[in-house]
Amino acid sequence: MSLLFDDFKSWKTHCIANSVPLYKPVLEYEQEQKGRTEAEIWTHMQNAYQVMCNAIQTGLTEDMTSRSGMVNNGAKKVFNSPIIVLSPEFQKLISRAIAAKEVNSCMGRIVAAPTAGASGILPGILFTLQELHNLSNSKIMEGLLVAAGIALIIERNAGIAGAVGGCQAETGSAAAMGAGAIVYCLGGTIDQVFNAVAITIQCTLGLVCDPVAGLVEVPCIVRNASGVAIAYSSAQIALSDMDSVIPVDECVQAMGEIGQSMEARYKETALGGLAATLTGKKIAQKVLVQDIEILPDETL
Repeated sequence: MSLLFDDFKSWKTHCIANSVPLYKPVLEYEQEQKGRTEAEIWTHMQNAYQVMCNAIQTGLTEDMTSRSGMVNNGAKKVFNSPIIVLSPEFQKLISRAIAAKEVNSCMGRIVAAPTAGASGILPGILFTLQELHNLSNSKIMEGLLVAAGIALIIERNAGIAGAVGGCQAETGSAAAMGAGAIVYCLGGTIDQVFNAVAITIQCTLGLVCDPVAGLVEVPCIVRNASGVAIAYSSAQIALSDMDSVIPVDECVQAMGEIGQSMEARYKETALGGLAATLTGKKIAQKVLVQDIEILPDETL
């Protein structure tokens, strides 16, 4: 990337030619762009990860009720559900993603990675990954840099905003970042990391952005949960050496093409999809009414 690299192929070529790990050129890019020392970058990454972890803790312990009423402590309900469908680890994974995203919807402090609408995905993935595999903070920081490099390439060639490419660009990109970080942190090869990214993109292509009442709550929060599930399944597939068949750069190109052809009502405008359902419209009307400020008539 003149901004890092233009594509995944160039990133791989650079790392192999210079015998450096995937995170290294991203670190150097950060140093150059932000004018910070390497130590300052690591400190910044650690602080960001701490905010992610804090968001999970907040979402699982404090009251998470949004002004609209659409968010009502869902993370705690999933985390403590007496009816078990998933393994305990999987149940924790999705509840943590929901928790961090609910903090965003309730106006708390989060890390937009890569966007606020997808802010539960990387926290849920990395917190759970570290817990399951007893990884050091330094390894998680490297994984975060790899995730950042993935986001930069996707943004350059397709887009990471719902208003540009639908929810595939937000939760899809975040899940791809997380899948790549998982594989990297567990010692996967460059090809396996990029394969995980490709598989994740394939699983999220075409996902529309249709926020009910224009709020980043429904269906955004549950899509964060599905995003972490897709990321983990993609990482497992990639680490098992199952091929994505379509190379990662071509998957990103497909994402961009789909985003460009997607109608505007499916790109964060709240004019289509779930936002346009009967219930979605009723909620939007209710939210609009309660947000109107009644001013005194100064002419009387």
